[in-house]
Amino acid sequence: MPRQNRQTLPYPALGRFAWLMGLYAENHERIDRMFGLRRLAPGHWRSSVGDGLDLDVEVLERHAHTLELRLSYALRDPLTGNPDPSAVLRAYLDSRQVEASTCHVGRHWQDVLGLRPSPQVMLGHRLRMNSFLSKWLCYLEGQGHGRGSLRRVAVDDAEAGVLAEGA
Repeated sequence: MPRQNRQTLPYPALGRFAWLMGLYAENHERIDRMFGLRRLAPGHWRSSVGDGLDLDVEVLERHAHTLELRLSYALRDPLTGNPDPSAVLRAYLDSRQVEASTCHVGRHWQDVLGLRPSPQVMLGHRLRMNSFLSKWLCYLEGQGHGRGSLRRVAVDDAEAGVLAEGA
């Protein structure tokens, strides 16, 4: 299929990078509306809305302008024992953007894409991960997960809840 010339389009065209930046902003808006990122303290949190799929929110690190967190259901992969599904997120509070840095436990982009992916391959991978995150956040918000259902849990309680779910 021939490539369309952007100058002849009747509407403004978004490049893939602009689309990705828009996803980052949309993800920030959704997760901030749900959990209030600036007020989310480090530690383990659980959101339970009575659907049998409790959501674990783990604030891994907090800095002045960034927040790193993991979202996962209170389920474990039977082979690895790690939370599954899981997404590690980095929130840039000053620029109001959230990116999914990984969507697989223990796997980095190098494991998925190789050591020297082309910029197009890396951008496509980031678009897929952050599109997944956008859809997942929309689903979670629709299920009722948010500030009202979020409770702090001790690390031991979080592990016990996960083990009970997997049993």
